[in-house]
Amino acid sequence: MAWIRLDPITRRRLERFRSIKRGWYSLVVLGAAMVLSVFASFLAESRALVVWYGGRVYFPTFTYYEAGRFGQEPPPGWGTGDLEADYLRLQREWDLERVLYERERTAIVGDDRVALAALEEKYANRQNRVFMPPIPWDPYRSDFWYNEILRDVQAELDRDANLRAELLARRDGLDELADAIASGDIETMLADPERSLTGDLLGLARSGAMPSLAGLGALPPTAPDLRRHHYLGTDSQGRDVASRLLYGFRISIFFSLFLVLVSQVVGTAVGSLQGYIGGRFDLLSQRLIEVLLSIPFLYVVIIMGALFAPTFWLLLAIMAAFQWITITFYMRTEMYREKTREYCLAARSYGASHARVVFRHLLPNSLTPLVTFTPFAVVAAIFTLTALDYLGYGLPAPTPSWGEMLDQALLAENRDRLWLTLAPFGALTFTLVLVVFIGESVREAFDPKRYSRYE
Repeated sequence: MAWIRLDPITRRRLERFRSIKRGWYSLVVLGAAMVLSVFASFLAESRALVVWYGGRVYFPTFTYYEAGRFGQEPPPGWGTGDLEADYLRLQREWDLERVLYERERTAIVGDDRVALAALEEKYANRQNRVFMPPIPWDPYRSDFWYNEILRDVQAELDRDANLRAELLARRDGLDELADAIASGDIETMLADPERSLTGDLLGLARSGAMPSLAGLGALPPTAPDLRRHHYLGTDSQGRDVASRLLYGFRISIFFSLFLVLVSQVVGTAVGSLQGYIGGRFDLLSQRLIEVLLSIPFLYVVIIMGALFAPTFWLLLAIMAAFQWITITFYMRTEMYREKTREYCLAARSYGASHARVVFRHLLPNSLTPLVTFTPFAVVAAIFTLTALDYLGYGLPAPTPSWGEMLDQALLAENRDRLWLTLAPFGALTFTLVLVVFIGESVREAFDPKRYSRYE
């Protein structure tokens, strides 16, 4: 990085920071997590990354495609142009066609072209492909499959459409149920009161006679399930916890970084001017700061939330209006002390301008409080946003946020759903530990007692 010119003291400080392993590795991990969160729409999204259909390539991440574009049938009462394609279901349907094609292909004797042509026409979608993100759920989509699949299969059985019921069960990975339907054993099982007290699939699932149906027929929240790609389960609205955790991290970390950047820049500027100029400016600005300190922050948030719909930028502006005050006291004290040092007096005697004295001499030697408190300011910003979301005064629903996830986890009916508790608490703890490790390492590396610059 020869194109970046760093003075020897800064280079030694950076080398010192890199030698502190816990801080350096924490920075790498946190930076990687931030980069991944920026591309969250490619990691956790209900839209497919790539669809290969009819010899053409589609990129649904960037373009809306209706269900009819890929030959997908909409629910009863809906038109093909009313709904976007359900890519996860589309993937399962095409995967099933490939399996059934290979199964029936082996039953064809010899090179029967007529039978092969009929089979290829029957499974025309077998060569199509859907490539989904690692987490095929966006943070807003609800999944009620657990409560609906048995009802849908039961409806086909009631209409004596056993083939359709078998395909529906096999499409969604319920192979044990599909085999029972194909063999006809399902009728015997449903007629047995010990296996199904209610005589339907829901009773069969609740009795435990078919272990693969355990957990079906239940309302969310549901436990982690690799079959449906809910790696951390679902919440009370059936939304994927892992997806909401990822998007919530992006909101929390960038909100805190923007807030700290704005507040520290404003606080450093005001505090430095107070200490360097002094006099009436210092006196009047201190009185203004005391007035702002007397205003209850939470009341301001409640009032603004009642008058305006809370948004990311509105909350950022409200919090930035108060967060800059703390650092002004420390920067003001540092400036008062440093401007009386000999190196500053020498610079003035050589005719240095006020801007050169402040930016070249005073600020580099007054940054200890800024470096020390910035990591803790990031931690405080994350805590504040989480607390506001938890109390209901933060970002509006259904915005994915850790505070809202904690609120769900602590409800009386969800306290035994450990995945709802461990996911947000674990993510919050892990993130804060990384930030603290980085802050401690930066503070140690930039310690002015180790490397000082008096110019």
